[in-house]
Amino acid sequence: MAGETQNRWVARPDPAEKDATVPQAVAPANSFSVVRPQPGAVDHPAQGLPVGVTPVSAGSGWWWLGCHGGAGVTTLEHAVPGGRDAHRMWPAGVPGWPAHPVVLVCRSSYGGLTAAQRAAAQWASGALLGVDLLGLVVVADAPGRLPRPLRDFCRLVSGGVPQTWTVPWVEPWRLGNPPTTHQPSELGALRRTLTHHTHQETHRV
Repeated sequence: MAGETQNRWVARPDPAEKDATVPQAVAPANSFSVVRPQPGAVDHPAQGLPVGVTPVSAGSGWWWLGCHGGAGVTTLEHAVPGGRDAHRMWPAGVPGWPAHPVVLVCRSSYGGLTAAQRAAAQWASGALLGVDLLGLVVVADAPGRLPRPLRDFCRLVSGGVPQTWTVPWVEPWRLGNPPTTHQPSELGALRRTLTHHTHQETHRV
């Protein structure tokens, strides 16, 4: 229909590929991402992440916010120093303080991506105060390439956040090696972006 705007958050079935175990979803029709909340355009999800009860003061670094249990926050906290674990709660803002930089974290499974989609919709709804969402880190939940339905779903979810980084499966981490070793190259881009943002905000205050 002419003039109709596609809803970026609605999964549409792909007639060319059907999967009995993974619900279908397609990538956004355009390549840009949501960079700021859109009150009125996105509904607040019924099952969003809680907001911290006690306001926290702004500080250096950023918050790693796991969208679900086992997202990989602890690993990222050690692999990319400078962030703090938000313990699956949006940091509560403090009047007069700068907004809290937040990085969402999820696994690349369907459940993980669904949790990330809910968290991104929660942010986009405008219901959160004092949050500066930097993006989403998708941590591989298994070795190898994602199945196509999950790749498409990941692209869809990525369209709802300012930026997305992917961290591949690292077998040495599974075997107990510290996250500071055997780091994939993808962590370099993540580290540079977050460090640059933190440096800019420190000089801006």
